[in-house]
Amino acid sequence: QVQLVESGGGSVQAGGSLKLSCVVSRYTYCSYDMRWYRQAPGDEREFVSRIFINGSTTYADSVKGRFTISQDKAKNTVYLQMNSLKPEDTAMYYCKSDPCMLWGQGTQVTVSS
Repeated sequence: QVQLVESGGGSVQAGGSLKLSCVVSRYTYCSYDMRWYRQAPGDEREFVSRIFINGSTTYADSVKGRFTISQDKAKNTVYLQMNSLKPEDTAMYYCKSDPCMLWGQGTQVTVSS
């Protein structure tokens, strides 16, 4: 069974950077369409970014120009590089396989002013 495990979250001051990782236990068609979502307490889970098997990417307007999604197929890993972080970026971040509708457990990102 394919599993997703996120890491790389932590606490950072506004303007700082973090790089999140999502390791996929086995590289299958589950990896063809990978996404990052985030959810703050009391809010709905919102889309952050997407990367497709051909390398095409999509970003939410709120993170465009600051976040970069990428993948390393040899390491079965999807990344989210987050720069110029803002307090409103504070949330639990989850990776997701859309083809398999499979979620990771999440990693917490906290940005202080």
